[in-house]
Amino acid sequence: MKRLIAVSMALTALLLGGCATTIRSDVTTFHQWPAQIEDKSYVFEAPPRFDNTLEYQSYQNLVRGQLAQLGFREANTSPAALKVAMRFTTTDVPVRVVQPAVPMFDDFGYYRFGPRFHPRFGPRGRFARWHHPFYDPFWSPYPAYQVSIEHQYRRELQVSIKDKTDKRLFDVTVHNMSGELSTPMLMPALVHSAFAGFPGPSGVARRVELQRKDG
Repeated sequence: MKRLIAVSMALTALLLGGCATTIRSDVTTFHQWPAQIEDKSYVFEAPPRFDNTLEYQSYQNLVRGQLAQLGFREANTSPAALKVAMRFTTTDVPVRVVQPAVPMFDDFGYYRFGPRFHPRFGPRGRFARWHHPFYDPFWSPYPAYQVSIEHQYRRELQVSIKDKTDKRLFDVTVHNMSGELSTPMLMPALVHSAFAGFPGPSGVARRVELQRKDG
């Protein structure tokens, strides 16, 4: 009995905890990061006017949080030793999907394509059978496929760090392709991926996988 209660509690916790989504990003880093750097103060470079939106500032805060975890300090008044720049893009990539259509017979014995149900059984019943004597799935005069459009979204995040003489020290590019429409849902994972293992291997493309808890 105690074992059954324990299993039940574990299943309940699993259901309440929700599911996790794996976010996969391709990360490429190039850097000439000093072995020792004493002053980690920085400022953000001002973006172009048309890019300085509330959305941009929100993602800038994500970068600010990652830098703070790495020991960087944002300079408010005194001159900073480093300059940080960020940019991102989201591109809608329509994908043409071709799928085989399922032929079904109508009430008069002619086959049609799509989810047509037998009138005797209704929408919860079984499909009508392929029993037409002249039906040939390979030599049919009707198209045996249907075309739909699915949308994939290609996202790119770039973060760079330069010293006060504008010498580049760190450049990272994060690429992500998914069917998720909302960029704000994915951006925390992309920013986290950009600084994973900072400064990371230089000139090497790597795959970073993170778990996002849903629900």
